[in-house]
Amino acid sequence: MQRQIWIAVATIAALAVGCGMGDDAAYAPGSDAGWYPPGDAAAMADGAAPTEPIPPADYGKWVENDFVETSKEPLSTFGIDVDTASYTIMRQSLSQGALPDPQGVRIEEYVNYFGYTYPQPDEGPFSINMEAAPSHFGAGYHLLRIGLQGLDLPESERKPANLVFLVDVSGSMSGGNKLPLVKSALTLLVDKLGAEDTLGIVTYSSSVNELLQPVKVTDKSAILAAIGKLAASGSTAGGPGIQAAYTMAKGAFITGGINRVVLCTDGDFNVGLTGQALVDLVSQKRDEGITLSVLGFGMGNYKDSFLEDLSNNGDGNYAYIDTQKEAEKVFCEKLLGTLQVIAKDVKVQVEFSPKAVFKYRLVGYENRLLTPDDFTDDTADAGEIGAGHRVTAFYEIQVLGGLAAEDVLATVRFRYKEPDETVSKELTRVIRAQEQTAAFAQATEDFRFAAAVVELAEILRHSKHSQGAKFDEMTDIASATAGNDQDRLELVSLVGKAKALWP
Repeated sequence: MQRQIWIAVATIAALAVGCGMGDDAAYAPGSDAGWYPPGDAAAMADGAAPTEPIPPADYGKWVENDFVETSKEPLSTFGIDVDTASYTIMRQSLSQGALPDPQGVRIEEYVNYFGYTYPQPDEGPFSINMEAAPSHFGAGYHLLRIGLQGLDLPESERKPANLVFLVDVSGSMSGGNKLPLVKSALTLLVDKLGAEDTLGIVTYSSSVNELLQPVKVTDKSAILAAIGKLAASGSTAGGPGIQAAYTMAKGAFITGGINRVVLCTDGDFNVGLTGQALVDLVSQKRDEGITLSVLGFGMGNYKDSFLEDLSNNGDGNYAYIDTQKEAEKVFCEKLLGTLQVIAKDVKVQVEFSPKAVFKYRLVGYENRLLTPDDFTDDTADAGEIGAGHRVTAFYEIQVLGGLAAEDVLATVRFRYKEPDETVSKELTRVIRAQEQTAAFAQATEDFRFAAAVVELAEILRHSKHSQGAKFDEMTDIASATAGNDQDRLELVSLVGKAKALWP
């Protein structure tokens, strides 16, 4: 039965909050004084009121994946994605009393925010895990889950890292959930890095400042002194800042090591190299061995789509930081994992059997789609898996009746390159009808929890594939599968907040 279309229109008030009202309320253009909460007369002691409204956040546009008839096109191909920014942006929106912008909802980033109990690989850089079960939220459909688990490496086996932090210190970064989070997290990171790692800092506002030339992290006094000097003022010369950061990283380049620029920003690049020219620079530097990760902060004129594009082209990762807890998690846990890439340009190609599957759709990954030919093209860029990272993707499928246990539902192929190689290796797995569970309730806890996350994301993006706003059912499933996992328990509370705001 074709799934119903759920159409919801957010209220004007919710949109107003979602477009950046809150802690990022007003900025006096041309001043160095920073951002001010509305009505804060003390902060505007010079009497200069803001002259322009804050532009809303820019999430770009996506076209939702639709069902494909297997007999017409059995192949579905995409590049993996381990970013998580979309989920934390949603959490920030709900905490401020607003539903997230539907265009900012990337389902894969919701699912990949959470940990799952995939086994470590027996051989190769990642294990492959597949599971299928009837869908709880779509009558007559099944869900097929594909999960990859990257090899955990001890810190002692990590290559030495040359890290250059490019920190936005323009006036808009003065908010308490922006530059102060960067400073506290950087301070914690110093104790997590190894003795052979180097760290440099470039700042940009109205101008660019090479605040700290790369030094070994054992020189903590120099690093902490530089962190202490970080202060917000001025406009946003992001383009020149990135160029300076790459120059610094090249000067400290570690042959055979990890060389990465980490951008910390709250929004736009409005001075110097911008747009596609900046994306092209990031791609060029990636090919020269210097990758780019992006960490986003705050709201108001936030360029989510552009920042994700930069990280995608820089073979790095994109995260959004909304709290001190998230800052510590990203800087001290996830960032270290992303440094040691164990497989690059990872692509997935699923070949569905027309004899077993009538139609299918890839859930999310709209901006990671590849053509069938891209799968075997080693020049086609795709995502990276860092040490210990997990990647999960779902397909919704309509299975034909009368299948034998041995009938193949899908053949799944994976291509990846070793970190220092240019030619891909290929792995193949098959999932058969007998591997499906008979009921959703019989699926693993990880599967059921992730399915609830998928449904939440589909509702929040106003997906035509969501079958009503079943918040109570999502709460029941997530609660039953959360255990003592604090991230999962938080998801349960976020579902409740979304329900209260839903029109």
